[in-house]
Amino acid sequence: MKKVAFYTLGCKLNFSETSTIGRLFTDAGYAVVDFTDGADVYVINTCSVTEHADKKCRKVVKEALKYAPHAYVTIVGCYAQLKPAEIAEIEGVDMVLGAAEKFRIVEFISDLTKQPKAVVHQQNIEKVNHNFIAAYSIGDRTRTFLKVQDGCDYPCTYCTIPLARGGSRSDTIENVINRARQIAESGVKEIVLTGVNLGDFGIRNGEREDKFFDLVKALDEVEGIERIRISSIEPNLLSNEIVEFVATSKRFVPHFHIPLQSGSNKILGLMRRRYQRELYTERVAKIKAVMPNCCIGVDVIVGFPGETQEDFLDTYQFLNELDISYLHVFTYSEREQTAAAEMKGRVAGSTRAERSKMLHILSDKKRRAFYQSQIGTVGEVLFEDDQKNGFMHGFTKNYVKVKAKYDPVMVNEIKTVKLVELTADGEVEVAETAEVLAH
Repeated sequence: MKKVAFYTLGCKLNFSETSTIGRLFTDAGYAVVDFTDGADVYVINTCSVTEHADKKCRKVVKEALKYAPHAYVTIVGCYAQLKPAEIAEIEGVDMVLGAAEKFRIVEFISDLTKQPKAVVHQQNIEKVNHNFIAAYSIGDRTRTFLKVQDGCDYPCTYCTIPLARGGSRSDTIENVINRARQIAESGVKEIVLTGVNLGDFGIRNGEREDKFFDLVKALDEVEGIERIRISSIEPNLLSNEIVEFVATSKRFVPHFHIPLQSGSNKILGLMRRRYQRELYTERVAKIKAVMPNCCIGVDVIVGFPGETQEDFLDTYQFLNELDISYLHVFTYSEREQTAAAEMKGRVAGSTRAERSKMLHILSDKKRRAFYQSQIGTVGEVLFEDDQKNGFMHGFTKNYVKVKAKYDPVMVNEIKTVKLVELTADGEVEVAETAEVLAH
C-alpha cells in the first residue's frame, strides 16, 4: 500500500482542506502516515499571508526529502496558485496544483516517477470563482473545522487571498446541515465554522441567496453537536442580530474573533477596510452588553506602509482601552500584486519588530486579565486528548484554556468545573464542582 503524508501551513481553512484531500487519498487506496514516517507522496498545503509562509514551504520540502529522498512532492494551496513557476523551481518539488486543481490531486498523481522538471497544473483564479468545494477536518475527535465559505470580494490593499482563492462563494445551508449531522454522528462535540470571509456566507454563482445569520439559525437546531464556534468574522458583517442570537443560543458559544487590523482610521483607510474604528467599538460594546463573559479575539497588523509612531500608538491605546481578551498580531510583509506593496512610507523592519513585541505583551496582559476575571466561575470544559507533565487541557465555552490532572476517561468529554487559580505561566487550574462542594 502506498503511503501519503501531509503538512499544512496557514489557517483553519487550510487544515479542513488538507483533511479532505487526505480522504481522497484514502479512498484511492493510500495509507495516510505521519510526516516523519517516510511516505511515498508528500502533499504540502501552503499559505501566502506572510513572507514567512513562503520561506517555510521550501524548508518543509527539504524536511520531507530528508525522511524519504525519493518521495513524490506536491505543493497545493494559496502560494501554489499565486507563484506556481517559482515553486516549480524548488529542488525536490514534482508537482504544483492551483486552486481549481488541488481537489483532483489523485487524478494528477498517477505516476510517482520523479521527473527532471516539476509539472504545473494551474489556471486563472477566475475559473474557480463559482466553484465551491466543501471540506472539513477529521482526526481531532474533539472538534472539526467545517468550511462553509471560500474566496473574498473585499479588495484590502495588503491581501493576496482574493488572487489566491477567487471571489466569495458558499455551500448551501442544506449541505452544511447534512455535513454537521454527519460530524455529530462521528462523536465530535464541537464544530468550528471556517471560511475566508465567513460573514459573507450566502453567495452562489455570483448571486446572494441567503445570509450568514440564516446559516447560524439553522445550525443551532442540529442535534448531537454540543458547541459551534465562529472562527472569524468581519466587524461590518457581525450584525446585532447575530450577537443577540448567540447570547441565547443552544449551541453557539460566547466567543468571537473579529479582525481589526488597525486602530487608526487613517491606516484603515489606506488598507481599504470597510469600517472605521468607531464601528468596532460599537461591536465590542454590544457583545459585552449581552454577554459580559464573552471572549473577544482581535487580528491586528503592525508596520503597514504610512504607519507613523503616532498612528501605532493610536492603535495601541485603542486596543488597551477595549474590553477584549487576546490579540493575533501580524507583522506587515510586502506581498507582490498588492496595492500596499507600491505605497510610500515603508516602515523599517526593526520598527515593525518593536511594535509587534509591544502588542504581543499587550495581548498577554489582556489574556491574563480576562482569565483572571473568570476565576471563581463555574464553566463547562471540553477536554482534549493531550498530556503534558501529567496534565490535560481543554477549553470553556468562552475560550478559557484550562488544565486538569490527566484522566483518559475525560478525553472528548464536557465536564462542569470551577476555575480556581491562574498560575504564573498563565494557565487556569480547575476543580470538578463535586470536589469544590465537598470541601
